[in-house]
Amino acid sequence: MSIIKTAVVSMIIVCSVTLWGCSTDATETEHIPFVMVTQPNSTHNEQKSYAGDVQARQQTALAFRVGGQIIERYVDVGDQVKVGQVLAKLDVKDAQLQLNAANAQLESAQSAAKNAEDELKRFKQLLPMSAVSRSQYDAVENQYKAAMSGLKQAQSNYDVSRNQTGYNQLVANKNGVITARNIEVGQVVAAGQVAYQMAIAGDREVVIGVPEQAISEIKVGQSAWVTLWSKPEDKFAAYVREISPAADQSRTFSVKVALREGNTAIQLGQSARVFFNNTQNNVLSVPLSSVSANDQHAYVWVVKPDQTIQKVFVTLGAYGRDSVPVLSGLNPQDYVVIGGVHLLREKQKIQPIDRENRAVKIQAGAPS
Repeated sequence: MSIIKTAVVSMIIVCSVTLWGCSTDATETEHIPFVMVTQPNSTHNEQKSYAGDVQARQQTALAFRVGGQIIERYVDVGDQVKVGQVLAKLDVKDAQLQLNAANAQLESAQSAAKNAEDELKRFKQLLPMSAVSRSQYDAVENQYKAAMSGLKQAQSNYDVSRNQTGYNQLVANKNGVITARNIEVGQVVAAGQVAYQMAIAGDREVVIGVPEQAISEIKVGQSAWVTLWSKPEDKFAAYVREISPAADQSRTFSVKVALREGNTAIQLGQSARVFFNNTQNNVLSVPLSSVSANDQHAYVWVVKPDQTIQKVFVTLGAYGRDSVPVLSGLNPQDYVVIGGVHLLREKQKIQPIDRENRAVKIQAGAPS
């Protein structure tokens, strides 16, 4: 019997020691001597960024003004071109035949006009002598006018045929770089069919897509800055040049952001990111590290004058990079915990300190 009693007493002692140890560990875990706090910021700085690509501010489509079969092309995608440079040629055989026919018609009209003019001169000499009647003179004069009209028409037809022969050459109208090619040698193209896309040399811009819920925050002329995917450490000053009035099929609005610096190192087609800074005054904001949630309801820990903490549910705005605006539930004089919020519990007493590890005294008159 003494052995049984001894075993029971030993078990009781072990359990007591274990429970005492657990209680001590729990107390030490819940005890947080110093907790960093801060007051809400009355100015909320929000930074948003959007991905895009570098494009030329001015782009143009190049096409033949007449139809025909392509017999030569001289440039390809990526080639630099200058004003007046020939880019491609069409077969000129048919155009040359039309030009020859127009030339023959012009020569015939010139001969007819010359004969009509000589005939009119003779009738002018005979009319005063009454050698011809007035009606005969009027008929010759009308023939002369018709011949001159036919000459003008033949001259116009010849000029059109000559121009169309020249249109068989596609010539660059600006300095730039070819960004797309849609033709091949032997292909038959129609008049106006796009042969090349050309980015005109000059200013560069970044084209981004902004979702419909954020487009109202962007204005023409608004400042921005741009970084390139290949050189994220470099920043380029920019501004919003144009905002599309309608959304595209992806339900985003196209925004063109022009670079203020004409840096030749920025190449067409490079991936870029555009950053916007939005400062909102009279809007309380707290660091992201101070916010937690319970059942999808956001809350912060507010320090009361007796240095105990209280869970306060808040309504938040759009999350920023480092902070989030508080729309309701918080006062400017409140102190909120900004670290270790998941370790705290209701009415726990803490020792508040600021970011420089200085003790913070909560005023008794401050609202909670």
